Amino acid sequence: MKALILDMDGVITNTAGLHAEAWKKLCDSFLKQRGEQDGKSYKPFHLKEDYQKYVHDVPRLDAMRNFMESRGITLPEGTATEDAGSNTLVGLGERKDLYFHELLKQNGVVVFDDAIDWIKEQQEAGMKTAIVSASRNCLTILRRAGLDKLFEVRVDKVVANELKLKSKPAPDIYLEAARRLGVEPQETAVFEDTAAGIEGAKAGGFGLIVGVDRSISKEKLNAEDVDVVINGFSSELKAKAASL
Repeated sequence: MKALILDMDGVITNTAGLHAEAWKKLCDSFLKQRGEQDGKSYKPFHLKEDYQKYVHDVPRLDAMRNFMESRGITLPEGTATEDAGSNTLVGLGERKDLYFHELLKQNGVVVFDDAIDWIKEQQEAGMKTAIVSASRNCLTILRRAGLDKLFEVRVDKVVANELKLKSKPAPDIYLEAARRLGVEPQETAVFEDTAAGIEGAKAGGFGLIVGVDRSISKEKLNAEDVDVVINGFSSELKAKAASL
């Protein structure tokens, strides 16, 4: 292998908890307001079940739409110029981002140090590296964690929107990362922790797909055709270094 492409959340950082809290704050406040308006009670956002089912690794507008529909609510999409005060899918998405940034300032970014140490070792050995993310907050998170200079290439939601790349499970962001690194997919390893990400890497024809089992079960990762499943980046991965 000549290069490594790593997903950010769940592999390098752990911001899923902050995202989930921001989604809960947004959805619960909206559902309370809507319930008063409709004269009914809506089931609150469940941090684990609703986040995994409707939000995690799903484009924000689709996630917002799907969650609201699960509560029997249909909202207009709105326009790109709407602000966080609008009760449209776009407006609620902007409001969710405000909550996320508040939580980020309060709590900081949790970084998986084992991953960072291993990546630096690989870079010293001549391996090219890229980070990918479905989040448009990727650069902000990396800067807060002091990791914005670590990777040669970053392909996140901002880049994807500029280039009109399809979201996971399409392989677009991985292929773009490989292109920017100047390597072929067949000579590149992808590290992912979600089914959608693994499906995208597989569709891109990458040489090695590594499932990082930090947040979902090993059985699910195995079922998604990964080549290797790891729980961490230290001795466990070094023991499998021959695969890289």
